[in-house]
Amino acid sequence: MGRLFVITLEGSIYSCKHCRTHLALSDDIVSKSFHCRHGKAYLFDKVVNVTLGEKEERMMITGLHTVVDIFCVGCCSIVGWKYEAAHEKTQKYKEGKFILERFKVLGPDGSNYSSPQEAIFGSSDADDA
Repeated sequence: MGRLFVITLEGSIYSCKHCRTHLALSDDIVSKSFHCRHGKAYLFDKVVNVTLGEKEERMMITGLHTVVDIFCVGCCSIVGWKYEAAHEKTQKYKEGKFILERFKVLGPDGSNYSSPQEAIFGSSDADDA
């Protein structure tokens, strides 16, 4: 296994709630109005320090999308997903963008947005269906 290189961001950042690895800058938020199974989720133009899972077709509230789950490089926790393709014309703006689930990350002020479901059921792969 090779050496892990982690990008350190400066400014107002979102980080992994488990290992505090930097994931995104608040300046890169496209929208805060997304929702998933566990509550709020934010759409980002770019994220860092993640690895991509396998492509899959996922039915979401806004229609069928091709997505890949994204995992923190520090602890391998799933932190959200990346939109690879949107099948609806009105959803094409999501292509190439990333979702970070709020309950899986720490906010810029260090706040933890826990979900009551997390304590009861544990985390799982998320979508917005």
